Amino acid sequence: MGSKTKTLTMAKLSLCYFTIFSLLLSLSTAFDPEKPSDRRLLVILDDASLNSSHSIFFNSLKSRGYILEFKLADDRKIALQRYGHYLYDGLILFSPSAESIGDGSLKLKDVLDFVDSGHDLILAANVNASDFIRNIASECGVDFEDDTSAVVIDHTSYSVTETDGDHSLIASDSFVKSDVILGREKIEAPVLFRGIAHSINAASSLAFKVLSASPAAYSADPNSMVSKPPVLIGTSISLVSVVQARNNARVLISGSLDMFSNRFFRSRVQKAGSSIKYEKSGNEQFLTELSKWMFHERGHLKAVNVRHHKLGETNEPSIYRINDELEYSVEMYEWSGTSWEPYVADDVQLQFYMMSPYVLKTLSNDKKQGLFHTSFKVPDVYGVFQFKIEYQRLGYTSLSLTKQIPVRPYKHNEYERFIPVAFPYYGASFSTMAGFFVFSILFLYHK
Repeated sequence: MGSKTKTLTMAKLSLCYFTIFSLLLSLSTAFDPEKPSDRRLLVILDDASLNSSHSIFFNSLKSRGYILEFKLADDRKIALQRYGHYLYDGLILFSPSAESIGDGSLKLKDVLDFVDSGHDLILAANVNASDFIRNIASECGVDFEDDTSAVVIDHTSYSVTETDGDHSLIASDSFVKSDVILGREKIEAPVLFRGIAHSINAASSLAFKVLSASPAAYSADPNSMVSKPPVLIGTSISLVSVVQARNNARVLISGSLDMFSNRFFRSRVQKAGSSIKYEKSGNEQFLTELSKWMFHERGHLKAVNVRHHKLGETNEPSIYRINDELEYSVEMYEWSGTSWEPYVADDVQLQFYMMSPYVLKTLSNDKKQGLFHTSFKVPDVYGVFQFKIEYQRLGYTSLSLTKQIPVRPYKHNEYERFIPVAFPYYGASFSTMAGFFVFSILFLYHK
């Protein structure tokens, strides 16, 4: 009996040690905010052949230090978290036709919770896009074309190289104008796209287009006559869109899975109406640079050493007095892909806020150390104020910094005895007293 009890105790201890080890393992793979590029990515595929047909894109991620784990959409062991901790820092869904992931083990809510917890998502669709994929995009503020047979067609901006007049092979160079998102090096060659159209939901303020269709594009079934005006036309059609959530999670949504393929990466391209022929499309450069932004290798900001104190002092007070002169400073850095570099900008503003901003100051920037600073006088209003920075700039993670501080009025013994502006009142008071004294003397002693 004692031997059996001892065996059970050892089994419980082993289970406990295994659980602790698993927790430590999951924590060790979690996102490190001090090193945004050290991350694990889960890639879910429709077909195992995508691993080789899209290998250039995957290898570009691996070469930058990402750990990729590939799973098929019907794998029932797919899980994004274990024991309450997420196992991956990013999710790549290259399974457009999957009606469910892992036979329902990964639900729509699980994917949305993954993004809501601050993790990144790349979603690629095509003409076979399932309701599951469409619903994920819709929840992110992007609506795919309702017609399941429609694709993007353009009779002016298509590739004339090796297409035999296929006007559904779009050659687009309508990029978002942002060096943060697409890098400083200009993308010369057009990007090849074959897939379905989508549009940005009017109610979404977080989604924006990074690759747009031309004004002549429209969404329709290429195998049938157009009997009524298409719903999506012109520049309202987005080919590739991104979403930066309020928690700084980033989502990329593409209407084409083919644009990530080796074939499109290596294809020659010549845009209709142009005499310039490129030996290689802009897909590789476009998607490589975009993936750097997607996984926070660019445009990732942090703020440290938020300080404020009276002018001429160094210690941070617990309370200010009205009309005090004070200084405020904060250090801001941008992740360069390998290290934190000083952030340089001239549009960072500080609010001294109570119900509404009483003071609004643009911070001066020390370009060498990333130090932003300003000085101002506390307004002649007492109450509980906040030092508040709400920084939002296209392509950059948003920063929200608040620090609360009370402001008191003067104490009774801190007021000046005689205020120069009140001299007329002082004169009136003393002249009234003098006049009353003279009047009293005259009234009492003069007959």
